[in-house]
Amino acid sequence: MFLSFYLRGGRTTGWIASSLMVASAFKKGPAFARSLRAWTREFLLADRHALPTDVEHTWSQSVLEQKPGLKEAISVHLQSLGKFMRAIDIVHFTSEPATLLRFGFAKPVSLATAQRWMHALDYRWTKAPNGQFVDGHEREDVVHYRQRSFLPAMAEYDQYAREWDKDGQELPAAPQAGDAASHPGQKRVVYWWHDKSTFYAHDRRTQRWVHKREKATPRRKGEGASLMAADFVSAEYGWLRSPDGKESTRVLFRAGKNRDGYFTHEEILQHATKAMDILRWHYPDEEHIFIFDNAPTHLKRAADALSARHMLMGPTREGKPTFGVETSIRDENGRPIFGRDGKPLKEKVPMTDARFADGSPQSLYFPPGHPRAGVFKGMAVILQERGYNTQGLRAQCPDFKCKPLAIDCCCRRLLFNEPDFRDVQSLLKIHCKARGFPVLFLPKFHCELNCIEQCWGYSKRLYRQMPASSSEADLEKNVISALDSVPLVVIRR
Repeated sequence: MFLSFYLRGGRTTGWIASSLMVASAFKKGPAFARSLRAWTREFLLADRHALPTDVEHTWSQSVLEQKPGLKEAISVHLQSLGKFMRAIDIVHFTSEPATLLRFGFAKPVSLATAQRWMHALDYRWTKAPNGQFVDGHEREDVVHYRQRSFLPAMAEYDQYAREWDKDGQELPAAPQAGDAASHPGQKRVVYWWHDKSTFYAHDRRTQRWVHKREKATPRRKGEGASLMAADFVSAEYGWLRSPDGKESTRVLFRAGKNRDGYFTHEEILQHATKAMDILRWHYPDEEHIFIFDNAPTHLKRAADALSARHMLMGPTREGKPTFGVETSIRDENGRPIFGRDGKPLKEKVPMTDARFADGSPQSLYFPPGHPRAGVFKGMAVILQERGYNTQGLRAQCPDFKCKPLAIDCCCRRLLFNEPDFRDVQSLLKIHCKARGFPVLFLPKFHCELNCIEQCWGYSKRLYRQMPASSSEADLEKNVISALDSVPLVVIRR
């Protein structure tokens, strides 16, 4: 620019004047003008490749970059400290005599410098990203159920189920799905996923672009009123409802001691009944599979169901109450009766009959005519009637922690492995099976397999964008609106 300006001006402008004008244009002074003239003379008279370089800010390069090996040494040191490292750890590292000598430091770096170096090393002071819960995900019993029961059952049904691409379009049926010729009575399988989720009135978005001039505003304390939603969903139809939308399985429940109470096993059975009524009436041409999570309310068994967990080794001693199971006393409407202390009244009932290998019943109590008629037989007698030799066997291993793969180490383990004790079905499964609806239970700790979780996440994102309100009426209205806004393609993905 200096040469161009000088050549255009010629003698009118002059060499020095041209350099001063160019320096002024860059908001520089006479010193810069002198440098321009020196650089230009060297370029014209000595070396046409001797172009000036911008030295501005070169003196402010971080020591972290200047010292060879310093960045790597600090990175290795921080990694050796584990996840909860601090910027002060860099200060301590640079104060060690070996570090001072190796990198030529006269003194340790300051805390402010250490914090800048943390950023340069790609660390940020923030919350660690949360991943999926893995507690028990690969536990031995969970893996056994997943691999031996759940996945084989899903593989059996999958060959008759529809598949979808990422855009929510149905994929052509696979050859193994079968046609009318090879499976004339087989219907298309539809999976219905069940779950519950709770919405809170004060659940709002917490991250957004905030202007530096924006000030803090008062907000309501706590999560606010809650509303639990329970429903069934499928990739074929979305939320379970009749074609005209007049019937639905959606349940909105105000959980709490002083509100609607809690979603108990009885409510689960009623919910399943409603679902079966809608499907039986409106969707009879498909086979519907219910999939529930592995919650205790879903797995509840009959009060007198077989269980070897608390059985005695021998017959009940004289004068002692006979072995049985405690159950709540209920009124004619099936509701528990409570005592004066507010606790439900209990009564002990005999355990139901077991089954021999041929399917015939085996009573757990001595029959009429026996000297101890009606008394519990004990595990040893029950096993002996099944053909086992219990001589020398103890009741159970210490704390019932049997050695891996052991099947006959104690009487309790033997009974646990008997088919009639092992395969006791839940009341929910019995209830649905009686009406022709198969039930599968997800493996424990495997919520990622349930596609309804995507529906909850999508609807809660929409709910957080709605106007804030503490009103329970607004909460219910907004929850319904958010749930109804979940597109079918989100479920099919």
